[in-house]
Amino acid sequence: MIERRPFESLGGANHGWLDAKHHFSFASYYDPARMNWGRIRVWNDDTIAPNSGFPPHPHADMEIITYVREGAITHQDSLGNTGRTEAGDVQVMSAGTGVRHSEYNREPETTRIFQIWIETTARGAKPSWGAKPFPKGERSGKFVTLASGFAEDEGALTIRTDARVLGATLKAGSETIYRLGESRRAYLVPARGVIEVNGVRLNARDGAAVAQEAELRVKALDDAEVVLVDAA
Repeated sequence: MIERRPFESLGGANHGWLDAKHHFSFASYYDPARMNWGRIRVWNDDTIAPNSGFPPHPHADMEIITYVREGAITHQDSLGNTGRTEAGDVQVMSAGTGVRHSEYNREPETTRIFQIWIETTARGAKPSWGAKPFPKGERSGKFVTLASGFAEDEGALTIRTDARVLGATLKAGSETIYRLGESRRAYLVPARGVIEVNGVRLNARDGAAVAQEAELRVKALDDAEVVLVDAA
């Protein structure tokens, strides 16, 4: 089962400095049919104007993954962590018992991110933050694990949940296969380009909610960049 969620159907709000689109119910956008997908709770498609951003605010007991598509985002939190995450890189904040953080676009150009929230399986843990570059050449033609709650995924950022976040870049006409385990769900979004997933066409920034599919055959109709979350 693959449910296509066209970009035009997403909820959202334009705050001037922030143009946000929501794949799931978030803030003032509420759709009872789009509350979550397994443990995936939030997938926001954010466009952030230069020299603006999110002032300090709290989180707890959530795994928050930021995938930078264009520009860069600067993070600072109450744990003393600070860092600038550029396009192609990923950051993870495990909110644990509680943390306050800010996220600013301090660049002279627009920044575009996917921010993904996944429900934790380790409530009450110590909060943490980390970031890592993932050169797009290393995920050319295949999915590479960017963040994972599984010990066998060496080299990925750690999240405290039964999930993986993966990325792939595909040349037009190429395809790759991702095998989805039994009773698993996936949510997939092309950051750019047009793709087909088991014959279902997705334009850039469309979402696909996937269940009961043993394998996903992802074909690029254009040069494409794809983000996928595999979760319980």
